[in-house]
Amino acid sequence: MLIYKTYKFRMYPDLDQVQKLNSFLGTKRFIYNYYLNEKEKNKNLTFNQMKQDLVFLKDKHHWLKEVDDYILLNALDDLENAYKRFYNKLSGKPKHKSYNSIQSYRTSCKKDKKGITNIKVDLENNVIKLPKLDEIKIKGYRKLKEFNLKIINATVLKEAGKYYVLVLVLENLKTEPLKMPKSIVGVDLGVKDIITTSNGLKIQKIKELKKLENKLKGLNKWLSRSKLGRKNHYKIILKIEKINQKIKNIRKTYNHLITTNLIKENDIIVIENLKINPMIIDAKDKIAKYLYNTSLNEIIHNLRYKATWYNKRIYQVSTYYPSSQLCSNCKNKNSKVKDLSVREWECPRCHFVHDRDINASLNILDEGLKLYLKDLQKFN
Repeated sequence: MLIYKTYKFRMYPDLDQVQKLNSFLGTKRFIYNYYLNEKEKNKNLTFNQMKQDLVFLKDKHHWLKEVDDYILLNALDDLENAYKRFYNKLSGKPKHKSYNSIQSYRTSCKKDKKGITNIKVDLENNVIKLPKLDEIKIKGYRKLKEFNLKIINATVLKEAGKYYVLVLVLENLKTEPLKMPKSIVGVDLGVKDIITTSNGLKIQKIKELKKLENKLKGLNKWLSRSKLGRKNHYKIILKIEKINQKIKNIRKTYNHLITTNLIKENDIIVIENLKINPMIIDAKDKIAKYLYNTSLNEIIHNLRYKATWYNKRIYQVSTYYPSSQLCSNCKNKNSKVKDLSVREWECPRCHFVHDRDINASLNILDEGLKLYLKDLQKFN
């Protein structure tokens, strides 16, 4: 089975390469912002019209010809996708790219007439070759000895003064036929505890982040008092970027540990089909912050693709399934416990006392078993 997979490497460019990378990042930002302004003037402006106009823009600004063409075209593609997401109510209105935000550009991998690709990864010498750039030193994936994979594209990322490259490849994943499951678990994703399983396991949110978040608050206050254009102003911005990067890396590592353990220990994982973004918008400020910080979307995404890698199954119960309101013992529905502040409740029918999250995970497990039995009937 062919799957798309991304490999992330840390880059160590020299001074000349840093200058070129910054130039390419700035060019991508310029193209994105320029055509964002054009789209605001003319909402009916299409991708093909922007692509045709880009030819004339190159004649006007000759320095655009020094940049890889795919960077310019992918900038237009990013803008078009941003508007599609906005129109489909999946994200907010596209905003202008800022120099102080995380910067990136994407270039595509193509072969010339001789069959030589414009992007190469050499793990033996720990270098990567990118269009319009010399070989750049990289680190990452020490266990891999070769990189004989079909490269689709590469995304260069500048974050907190560091440079990374994300290489998207098409990889052939060897899968075995699905075996008879030996273990199944229901998973409730929540605010107080990130994950609660039907076998009673509770995984709390990361406590270490609180210190970093407090430090971030102090730096933001310091930033608001500093004067724009002064060296200290940009030093504070860099410190903020480094802390934000550290917070993101801690969350990502934590989420990967959680999801990998769940996938390895269970053959079937049942989760709710949650719509996280609308939940964040509708939630109160404090709950919205918890939902955002726990990265529930990332956990769901990780479980899905890792299930494919490890030959496991994922079932998702309906978004509107009242897992928290049903008694897992007698299935009586109690609408009074809809409020998130109710952490324990007693069933008015069977008088069984429930822990809110464990009860929800047990109901999710029951619903997942029904979905699994339906699949068995289809094959039989």
